[in-house]
Amino acid sequence: MNKLTLKTGTQEEFFKRGRQWAKAADRGAPIPAEITVSFEDPADVMKLITTARLALFRAVKEMPGSITDIAERLQRDRSAVKRDLDELARVGLVTMAEKVLPGHGRMKEVRAAAQRFRLVADIA
Repeated sequence: MNKLTLKTGTQEEFFKRGRQWAKAADRGAPIPAEITVSFEDPADVMKLITTARLALFRAVKEMPGSITDIAERLQRDRSAVKRDLDELARVGLVTMAEKVLPGHGRMKEVRAAAQRFRLVADIA
């Protein structure tokens, strides 16, 4: 995935975008390879994109890895990094997949869902 957009928008805009994609699919046209996450309240976007989470997203994008490895690189507490990653995963900015390590158990590998994300906020 290359394009991910976080934006403010109404519920009607959300459903309008869905209808446009459905019509494109009905015509056999390709559906854009992008993710759009909409927030009705701009304050919710500001709660999500904190300075620490932005640094965390950049670290994951630069070098995917385990939660422990990422926490060590950022010199942050693992449980705080896990909480932040859970929030970023909830909206689709990162993915966490369990990976089997032969002879060494399991780990959750964290990856960025996109190489870049675009933040769009219309405040009225």
